Amino acid sequence: MTETQNAILAEGLQKRFGKVVALDGIDLAVPGGTVLGLLGPNGAGKTTAVRVLTTALRSDGGRAEVLGIDVAQHPAEVRNHIGLAGQFAAVDDNLTGWENLRMVGQLAHLPRAEVAPRARELLDRFGLTDAADRPVRTYSGGMRRRLDLAAALVHHPPVLFLDEPTTGLDPQSRVGVWELIGELVDDGVTVLLTTQYLEEADRLANRIVVIDHGRVIAEGTAAELKSRFGSTVVEIGLPSEAAALRASALLARLAVREPEHEGTTVWVPVCEGPQVLMDALRTIDAENLEPTSLTVREPSLDDVFLTLTGRRTEEEPSEGDEPRKGAA
Repeated sequence: MTETQNAILAEGLQKRFGKVVALDGIDLAVPGGTVLGLLGPNGAGKTTAVRVLTTALRSDGGRAEVLGIDVAQHPAEVRNHIGLAGQFAAVDDNLTGWENLRMVGQLAHLPRAEVAPRARELLDRFGLTDAADRPVRTYSGGMRRRLDLAAALVHHPPVLFLDEPTTGLDPQSRVGVWELIGELVDDGVTVLLTTQYLEEADRLANRIVVIDHGRVIAEGTAAELKSRFGSTVVEIGLPSEAAALRASALLARLAVREPEHEGTTVWVPVCEGPQVLMDALRTIDAENLEPTSLTVREPSLDDVFLTLTGRRTEEEPSEGDEPRKGAA
């Protein structure tokens, strides 16, 4: 499959859980050998979309294909061509790393002669050879996540679904998983990645789709989204929280949306950072407020997310996004 062909395609996907609309006509297209980052707040429909595309759920409307195979009409065939790693490692704590991969190989009906070599290959590739004979319950969070990814790859799937794969990992382990995903894509694997870590999407995704309330609200490359929806941010440090509150109120007239403040720091989203900077300084100086720090930064995906959804991403993602009362 060339990069111009879509390895994953969804058109008008719909899914309800009672009165809750989880997917409201979502369209997705992921060219072969690329990474699509699927972003959205908790309850947006990300995990529901993944479960439909991986045949774990049937949609109520629309259609979806993986490698040209209809997921509703031929679910078993789709499962033979995909790997899935969810938010929480699905490996057996009581088995060793080696035993887990061997079991997955047997369940995937790999030829018996291939199971052991494939397990050894993946243990080595994911840096788990030294822990291969230890029960998984003794693994760290990063090791469990790497083993879960290895298990998803036992049968050489050309398409990989990663549903918030670095949830709960420390920064070093998270970067390690990013490097592994990059290697897989270099080998030609197509990846659909859901995440609430915007740095993750910025680093890994060729294209990004933002969904909210079960609908696609924006899509494009990270650079395109920042250009269209981001704002330059003036960050001002003040000597006290009271001074920060005053500055926030004074600078609201210069902002493209309500300034934010936390502790002694104020963030003012503006259209033209360098031009507005002098106005901001004159405004707070007129009120005898002296900044302790002052920086101007270009828009980030976090700014895009806030503009589109009215929320920043949660620091710790939840277990899933459906069904939940009052959320879609």
